[in-house]
Amino acid sequence: MHMIADKKRGNAIMMPLNKILVIDASRILAGPYCGQFFADHGAEVIKIEPPEGDINRAWPVVKDGASANYHSVNRGKKNLTLNLRTPEAQEILHALIRKADVLIHNYLPGTAAKLGMDQATLDGLNDNLIQVVIGGYGAKGPLADKPGFDVMLTAFSGIMSLTGEADRPPVRPGISAIDMSSGMLAFGAAMTALYARATGMAKGQRVDLSLLETAVSLLGYHGLNYLMAGVIGKRDGANFSGLVPYGRYRAKDGDLMIATPSPATWQRLCETLNMQWMANDPRFVTNELRVQNETAFRVAFEQILSAHTVRELADILDRAGITNGPVQTVDQALNHPQTLANEMVVETQSSDGTKRKLLGLPFKMSATPGQIRAAAPELGEHTAEILERHLGLDAARIAQLRAMGAV
Repeated sequence: MHMIADKKRGNAIMMPLNKILVIDASRILAGPYCGQFFADHGAEVIKIEPPEGDINRAWPVVKDGASANYHSVNRGKKNLTLNLRTPEAQEILHALIRKADVLIHNYLPGTAAKLGMDQATLDGLNDNLIQVVIGGYGAKGPLADKPGFDVMLTAFSGIMSLTGEADRPPVRPGISAIDMSSGMLAFGAAMTALYARATGMAKGQRVDLSLLETAVSLLGYHGLNYLMAGVIGKRDGANFSGLVPYGRYRAKDGDLMIATPSPATWQRLCETLNMQWMANDPRFVTNELRVQNETAFRVAFEQILSAHTVRELADILDRAGITNGPVQTVDQALNHPQTLANEMVVETQSSDGTKRKLLGLPFKMSATPGQIRAAAPELGEHTAEILERHLGLDAARIAQLRAMGAV
């Protein structure tokens, strides 16, 4: 049982998922991120990797032999190496699945079958198993067997067509938003399935999720703009299409985002920055006119902003209740007092004692909070422990499995 100390009340509390066993056989980002949420909230998560390791163990940035990419989605897990191309390793996997509550994988159907995770096999192992299967293009349709990464689905879904400057080619967003969002959705879906099981509505079930379905969902109002009105979105840089001012603007020493979502906010902005003349200018009287004359508006507006630093403008606009925010670099954001106050940068350590800073928990629970218990595991770090504790294998059998290349 995983226990943590409640520092506020001085008593011990149980992590909410402490009795859940998760087999994470997924790779790269989306599936492992789902598994990491389970680990952060008390589940025992067994990360299964081939003997050569998950491919993102070698993805940059790598420091002291550790990949930041890998560490971003695998903290708090146990690690078991299995060569699932061998029958012995598949037997071990199946034995663990019989005990598990959740299985996560992101293999295409043909590959899953070769590795012992085809649907018929899984259905025969554990009636109560929640299977979370993350694909590229969805479980049905002409592209169901096509592999896909975040960047491909960013392009395929239309998201890339909306990203970048209007007069430049489309660009990829700076983060792996589809992968990470898919991991979040997969965790929520798995928890929903676990709740259905706990309330007797179902036993186990399969949860299908794909990068395509995540990406299309992320289109949000852009999708509805087209479906409801036939309007196809266009690239608009760092601006919010259809509202001015609502985007990135240049100040004396940098950029900041300023948003005026209503006529009242626009009037308040004009009063606050002593630019009432702009409110009365026939080119800028209404939002529609400001959109039509956006280039002229930006020139005039940024001339006013150039008299102030970003910090000065933030103070002025904050006092007036006008939403704004500086355009920061990653290092500025991670070192900002607000980020630190919300515990979004935490320190933990690896099994070798190496201290590592990681990103914190994105949501906090008042009664049963999660906890980052350890950094990501070394490859095969817990193989012997898992085989002995969960399956009762002795040292001689484990050595035999190692010799034959099964683990």
